[in-house]
Amino acid sequence: MQELINKTIIHGVYIVTTKSGERKNGMTAAWVSQVSFKPPLIMAAIAPARYTHGLIKSSGYFAVNTLAQDQKELAKHFGFRSGRKVDKFAQIPHTETGHGSPILKDAIAYIECKLTNTFEAGDHTLFIGEVIEGEVLRPDKRPLLFVWEEFF
Repeated sequence: MQELINKTIIHGVYIVTTKSGERKNGMTAAWVSQVSFKPPLIMAAIAPARYTHGLIKSSGYFAVNTLAQDQKELAKHFGFRSGRKVDKFAQIPHTETGHGSPILKDAIAYIECKLTNTFEAGDHTLFIGEVIEGEVLRPDKRPLLFVWEEFF
């Protein structure tokens, strides 16, 4: 069944970021979706073992940075190592929102969310956040799409 899902459900590629105290992290995520118009709500599905998971729970905020088609290496940078062991932002141009969420300066766009709810769904937690700010940074770029075989 998973092979069927991998070939038929298409996702964008995002870096979900957060900061709690002095700890910040970003992780590559494909399971991100809008779930409401009023209020505007975004969902990010994150496994409990991920470092970002605990940071979002403690901070109450997260940002979704949309990657461009030419940023596959950036997706791998944030996806294939843990922020517990390395500062993923050390060589990456970024800024922070007023709530501390890291924003990638080279992303197509970002949306920052205030956490409003969480749901356990199988082996992931669904973080639901109300959009509190955002900006399109590079309107000339097309988004990167997640195709299983191209990443794994």
